[in-house]
Amino acid sequence: MDVRLDPVLLEFKDEVRTWLEEHLAGEFGPFRGRGLTGHEDIPAEVQIAWERELAEGGWLGIDFPASIGGRECSLAEQVVFHLAYVEAKAPGRIPNMGVTLLGPTLMAFGSSEQQHRFVPQILSGAELWCQGYSEPDAGSDLANVKTRAELVDGRWIVNGQKVWTSLAQFADWVFVVARTAPGSERHAGLSYLLVPMNQPGVEIRPIVQITGGTEFNETFFSDAVTDEDLVVGGVGNGWKVAMGTLAFERGASTLGQQMSFRQEFDDLIDAAKRNGRWDDPVVRQELTEAYIRLEILRYNQLRMLTALAHDGVPGPEASIGKLFWAGWHRRMGELAMLVAGSGGMVAGSDGHNGHGGGPDYAIDTAQRTFLYSRSHTIYGGSNQVQRNVIGERVLGLPREPR
Repeated sequence: MDVRLDPVLLEFKDEVRTWLEEHLAGEFGPFRGRGLTGHEDIPAEVQIAWERELAEGGWLGIDFPASIGGRECSLAEQVVFHLAYVEAKAPGRIPNMGVTLLGPTLMAFGSSEQQHRFVPQILSGAELWCQGYSEPDAGSDLANVKTRAELVDGRWIVNGQKVWTSLAQFADWVFVVARTAPGSERHAGLSYLLVPMNQPGVEIRPIVQITGGTEFNETFFSDAVTDEDLVVGGVGNGWKVAMGTLAFERGASTLGQQMSFRQEFDDLIDAAKRNGRWDDPVVRQELTEAYIRLEILRYNQLRMLTALAHDGVPGPEASIGKLFWAGWHRRMGELAMLVAGSGGMVAGSDGHNGHGGGPDYAIDTAQRTFLYSRSHTIYGGSNQVQRNVIGERVLGLPREPR
């Protein structure tokens, strides 16, 4: 992937940068550089409003076809947008499952009716989505799904429980992997349903995290209903569609993520120099190793983008990248505590604590990173699952005994 900017890309970057400067000068200005790890230093309502602001500027669906409301940017333009976004220190984005996951899934597997019903609403910011995958007994092992759906008089009746449903309390819709074939097991008999959240059969219970936030939820379906035609990819093809959704999770935004990590790392260097921890040879050695690993991460993401540019799909570097960045950022949280020293164990304030840790126990950015980053090696495919994927699907090693 060649990230050098030709005149056309430079002009596009100027357009992005100008728009961000204009729209971050008003009500969203105070949230620059916030809403990153854990998202809890910005109210979710503000992040949702910012998504709609981006939508009005035409920046939500930059990779979607123009015929359905997107901007139809090239891969290089998408990378430039994400880099310019991070350079501007624009607010961290909410996990917009509609834009990043469901929209691409509908374009790949959905019917024309489903695409035109839902994608324009997603790209306008009018409808928010959440993901109904994980269950108490089906986390990384998604094939163990127990939620079931039965077709009755032209409507699906859904019963079951999902967990770790990000921002379910704000979502209008959820895409649900459910078992539609009675008695089926594992990957067979699953379907991918689109279910409205605002109905009596859906109950949401927030999960309070160790940071004090409630981004994640338990979601219960008790005779929840959805229309018969709101099955993506056909009845019984849920596993294929669900795996397709996960493949869309890693793409052009990864280089922007790496730049965000670099900004975070530079801030940690500055903190170490301010408090004198830079003079500790152990701390310097740890920071040096973190820098080296961050560079490795950048080169791996460039390799992944090269595969995406050539083949249209991420290569094995995507799985390697998830494994690597999750471990790197978790270690980054630990390193932040090493730099903070004993003060890292005491609640403090960095000026951006409105929602982290509760009203009586505000945690600062470094503390939030330390606590929240523990989840990186679990969600989106745990480290153990990623190693299995790399071993079995990339290296061709024998499958793990079941």
